[in-house]
Amino acid sequence: MRRVRLRSFAKVNYALAVLGARPDGYHEISTVMQSISLADEVEVEPAAAGFQLVIEPPNTEIGPPEENTIFKAGRLLGQLTGTGFPARVRLRKRIPAGAGLGGGSADAAAALVGLNEVFGLGLSNQELREVGLKIGADVPFCLTGGTMLGGGIGEVLSRLPAPPPHCLVVAKPAAGAETARIYRDYDERSDEGGSSTSPAAEALRAGDLGALARALDNGLAPTTKSLVPEVRELEEKLLRAGALGAGMSGTGTSVYGIFASEAEAIAVVDRLRTQHAYFVGLYEPVERGVEIL
Repeated sequence: MRRVRLRSFAKVNYALAVLGARPDGYHEISTVMQSISLADEVEVEPAAAGFQLVIEPPNTEIGPPEENTIFKAGRLLGQLTGTGFPARVRLRKRIPAGAGLGGGSADAAAALVGLNEVFGLGLSNQELREVGLKIGADVPFCLTGGTMLGGGIGEVLSRLPAPPPHCLVVAKPAAGAETARIYRDYDERSDEGGSSTSPAAEALRAGDLGALARALDNGLAPTTKSLVPEVRELEEKLLRAGALGAGMSGTGTSVYGIFASEAEAIAVVDRLRTQHAYFVGLYEPVERGVEIL
């Protein structure tokens, strides 16, 4: 057994279409997902006893321990293998919560990979994905990463070509909205619908960055913007600043703009920071979900 350090990457949704509600309370979706260079860091090492989670920075809000995705990963792996994990997990948080960037799912994915490595469980990627799905719909994608078309509740994955090189300016307002509230309001709005992932998928297959930027589409965005108007304002700011396209990621309140020029993107990040945006950064697409350092 040894200590393992990992990097767990965030994601954005280039496109997300809600296909309908399911009897189990989830929604069928189609989505195009992309891992980006924004990442948390996770360290896993053996401990004398118990399962310990240390969060950095210390004041980071992670909610009740029993709801934390890393604790869930440890508990589910223990149930699968019949083994307790006397482990110490250190999480350095950089992905903002409630942003639709998959931070909790990314952390769970890194914990699954790290525990599998440290304790020599020998679980395959498919077995880890099956455990991850019990934690959250995005965990199987976060274990694999890259560029994917997702179906089902997001767990049915098929590989898409990586996008042409570009920069993503990601920004999030302080305000958030609960995923359950977004879907509930979406279901109650009769005028929603019409979103499609096909244009984004076709743009990726063609390797056309301009077409990808024009194809950004999130069917949950109108509902979220009605709950958190700052989402619309940030999206408009990115477009006015020269983004080729801008969109909302997942069911969070973060938005991102696609830029072909790094210099232009850096200038936009600086401008948004002076305007006191709650969170803003410059990132790029990556081809993996979890990286062992």
